[in-house]
Amino acid sequence: MTYEPPIPATPTDRRLKIGITCYPTYGGSGVVATELGIELAARGHDIHFITSSPPFRLTGRESNIHFHQVEVFHYPLFEHPPYDLALATRMAEVAEFYELDLLHVHYAIPHSVSAYLAKQMLAARGLHLPFITTLHGTDITLVGLDRSYLPITRFGIEQSDGVTSISSYLREQTEKLFHVKKPIEVIRNFVNCDVYIAKPDLIAEMRPRFARPEEKLLVHLSNFRPVKRVADVIQVFARVANAMPARLMLIGDGPDRSTAEYLARKLKVADRIHFLGKQDNVNELLPVADLMVMPSEMESFGLAALESMACRVPAIATRVGGVPELIEDGVNGLLFETGDVDSMAHSAIALLADPGRLEAMSAAARKTAQDHFCAYTIIGNYESYYRRILASGS
Repeated sequence: MTYEPPIPATPTDRRLKIGITCYPTYGGSGVVATELGIELAARGHDIHFITSSPPFRLTGRESNIHFHQVEVFHYPLFEHPPYDLALATRMAEVAEFYELDLLHVHYAIPHSVSAYLAKQMLAARGLHLPFITTLHGTDITLVGLDRSYLPITRFGIEQSDGVTSISSYLREQTEKLFHVKKPIEVIRNFVNCDVYIAKPDLIAEMRPRFARPEEKLLVHLSNFRPVKRVADVIQVFARVANAMPARLMLIGDGPDRSTAEYLARKLKVADRIHFLGKQDNVNELLPVADLMVMPSEMESFGLAALESMACRVPAIATRVGGVPELIEDGVNGLLFETGDVDSMAHSAIALLADPGRLEAMSAAARKTAQDHFCAYTIIGNYESYYRRILASGS
């Protein structure tokens, strides 16, 4: 596990007007983009979300945050609605009317291309709109599945005024797949350490809803897509539940939920699993658990693990993508090969049966989050990067 030094701080005396575009769904990129906007707004910046629907974690009560919906009209001529064109038009409209300083788009496809179109539309009228693209993962690894996306993705990256990635792994993959010349800044995902924190009083109130005093409580948080391998979570839990009193919280929803429910019934552990669906109060749910299970096939970073670690809940996870940049095996969590549910379960049982070791790992998990991934550090990195891009005049 390695950490790059933070970007040197620069003065933040001028309030910036920033447009943010993301997929407003229950997934890592949307969560990070939304939390970034919330944190920037709390620092006094004027934030404009330009998306198809309100981002998942926005409550509507935040100050300095505005939402601009992208309307996509259906025409018989088009087989599919041209969302990327509608987005570009809305970006240009919002940028001109509100005099935005820059756009920050999350996910290269199609957002970086739409931002480029918006920039060119405004340039034709003598207006300058720089844009930054943050790479989150599948926008890059998707190219490994469909090479037809390579030229347009590379174009969007190269035309960006600035490019960031959420892990060193993702930067390396981008450079390897696309051979881009554009410098890529690593600014890792973050968590608000004042929000994601273990509060003894809240735990005492919440935990009895999910587990009895003698039971261990495991948790999994995801969008239940195949890459998250939710069936492996059920397999691991079934082995743990056969060895000790235990329960499992599943937070989130998605295409593999029905598969998970079927497997839970088949393995006769359904009565010990809480299928909670999508939840807004993840920060209140995570601290009541003892252990996070994240057996993903791929994670460019592992935001769910970071959120649990901030709550003093270590993760057992797979050694994939950017996860080793977050989890140090045996120190603040445990790492395994993808699909090795037997080893994951065996190690989980041993850890849960050793209170001293579990406490040490829980403390180390929180320390990692506090020292390297708290919002007050990472948001400052973004602010500095914004100002560097604006100062470059590119």
